[in-house]
Amino acid sequence: MLQRMSGVFIGALFGTVFVVANAHDPLSPAVGVTLRVVAVLTFGGLLALALLAGRRGRAVGDGDGDGAPRVDWFRGKFGFVVAAEAVLLVGGRLALRGAGAPDETAVAWIALIVGLHFMALAAVWQRRSVAVPGTALTALGVVGLGMAATRAVVWVPFVSGVLSGVALLGGCAYAIAQTYRSAVRP
Repeated sequence: MLQRMSGVFIGALFGTVFVVANAHDPLSPAVGVTLRVVAVLTFGGLLALALLAGRRGRAVGDGDGDGAPRVDWFRGKFGFVVAAEAVLLVGGRLALRGAGAPDETAVAWIALIVGLHFMALAAVWQRRSVAVPGTALTALGVVGLGMAATRAVVWVPFVSGVLSGVALLGGCAYAIAQTYRSAVRP
């Protein structure tokens, strides 16, 4: 459970960062602050719920309902996926900058690559649930990249950043809620 929860916390942390870093113009300052506060409070709530589940519960399987725990989540193919993600993030951003793409494309590119990384991890870990936020982030990244060529470019940070953060926080909330329910069942 500890390995799975560390992955969930990483996702929730990055979801929070997506929201905090991208909840700005053209949103009103009040909406931006509200989104940031809600993201941070959500992260805190998820942390508290996971700790509560860990204290109250028993070890639960990390499989997709098959009852088989997954061991060594962060070894083997995981390292390859993360290395490929890093290369694509840096290389793609440099290519976009070199091509004169607007600065807003950075967050769209990040969302796309992080989404693809989740989809690859879904296959590596054999967890369909990881593909859900992966699909959402991939789609939001593609939409943001498409928006970059239009007058809607100013909304790319909201679409590819804030909404990606919401998708990550939502996926993590689902995972933690499932773990909590499994931990407190008699």
